[in-house]
Amino acid sequence: MSLDALLLAGAVVLLLAVLSARLGSRLGLPSLLLFLALGMALEPFGIRLDNAALAHSLGFAALVFILAEGGLTTRWEDIRGSLRLAALLATFGVVVSVAVVALFCHFVLGMAVPLAVLVGAITAPTDSAAVFAVLRTVPLPPHIRSVLEGESGLNDAPIVLFVGVATSWAIGELPEGGPLVIAGLVLVELIGGTLLGLLIGFAGRWVLQRLGLSASGLFVLAVMGVIVLAYGLGTLVHVSGFAAVYVCSVVLGNGTLPFRNATRSFAEGIGWISQIGLFVMLGMLAVPSRFSPATIGEGLVIGVFLTFVARPLSVAACAIWFRMPWREQAFVSWAGLRGAVPIIMATVPLAAGVDHAGRTFDEVIIFVIVFTILQAPTLGWAARKLGITSGEDPLDIEVEVAPLDRIQADFMQIKVPADSRLHGVTIQELRLPRLTVVAVIIRDGNLIPVDARARIRSGDELLVVLPSRARKAVEQRFRRVGRRGRLASWLPEGR
Repeated sequence: MSLDALLLAGAVVLLLAVLSARLGSRLGLPSLLLFLALGMALEPFGIRLDNAALAHSLGFAALVFILAEGGLTTRWEDIRGSLRLAALLATFGVVVSVAVVALFCHFVLGMAVPLAVLVGAITAPTDSAAVFAVLRTVPLPPHIRSVLEGESGLNDAPIVLFVGVATSWAIGELPEGGPLVIAGLVLVELIGGTLLGLLIGFAGRWVLQRLGLSASGLFVLAVMGVIVLAYGLGTLVHVSGFAAVYVCSVVLGNGTLPFRNATRSFAEGIGWISQIGLFVMLGMLAVPSRFSPATIGEGLVIGVFLTFVARPLSVAACAIWFRMPWREQAFVSWAGLRGAVPIIMATVPLAAGVDHAGRTFDEVIIFVIVFTILQAPTLGWAARKLGITSGEDPLDIEVEVAPLDRIQADFMQIKVPADSRLHGVTIQELRLPRLTVVAVIIRDGNLIPVDARARIRSGDELLVVLPSRARKAVEQRFRRVGRRGRLASWLPEGR
């Protein structure tokens, strides 16, 4: 196809994907699965992808931007208390899942040991694209969301190594050293990627704060450049590039950077195009006509065992050390969504020519489709039934900041969402730091005069001028009152 024809086809597929996302939201279906179905639907038109190695490379590139978007929109105060559990789920939890699924596949389904371990490794990771896309539409306590998002952001690192080792074993080239050496490599890669992400994140944040770019478009490009740099350096020095990307993104997203809303909006757009391209591409790689009853049955059996046995066991093995209540454990188990990552991992043995790799790829496609349809739309219901949330938790405020360099001040725009506990609070009751001024309230398109007795309402936009040094304190004050009401200073933080 010529370049012009490719652009035309790409535009058509992109618009169809956007319409599919809209349709999926109305029907309560995850839009990511509709993108996958769209890729499969191109097969009758002769448009499909036969190069598993290319799909693997493009899939990794897409995951970089998906993880970047997730990290930039993650608040450190939300994940700080849950980071240890998330890291344990991403490492020890993965090992438990791989082992349990491998035993099941070997002793029950009769697979050879190398293939059974390979299936266990492929199916173990939760998917950052699915988790970030679905969970942020469900009102959840921050510590539950951060566990799931942190796990999905960090478990790619060990899985890449596990799948690579299992693939080598399946073709008769098992690396020397045994399980202890492999576990050591996983730990080194994960720790190295985390440290590299911290280094690049803090260095990038220091540079960006002093760069003085006045154009938001250039600034967001610089932010994305720093994040991709973290991935590139990670792969260059043989540590986890995915861990480096996620950690670097969290550091940048929680820094006092200007144009934060513009940066997050840009990252969200890049994340969506990456998700669309990733799932459409994986759908093009699949061959629905190849799905036999035996393949469908085995894929469903593996999915049932993974969802109802292996996943709960891996969560329990990690959560027991943190005394997590059983209701929260049950929800974390149910919310461990699989998506693009297992499918991308299934392309590794496919590209290496492992026996039965085509069937394994088809089985992974089948169980991802079926169980994402089963799990994703029911997460809100499950959270309410388990008492994790009432379903009426207020959404957080949106904050945008632009620098006023000459007077060392910031201009902050705050959007008050529906059902926020800021509703009814007066400006005086906010008790904002000294020299912080709420200049204007925009309500229903009208400017509202501001004095100490003016009351905030849901849907308002507040324009605030404040000293740059007070920016963090002002934002934290608005968030606390938004979550806990006018008595926030006297109520304990809680989790």
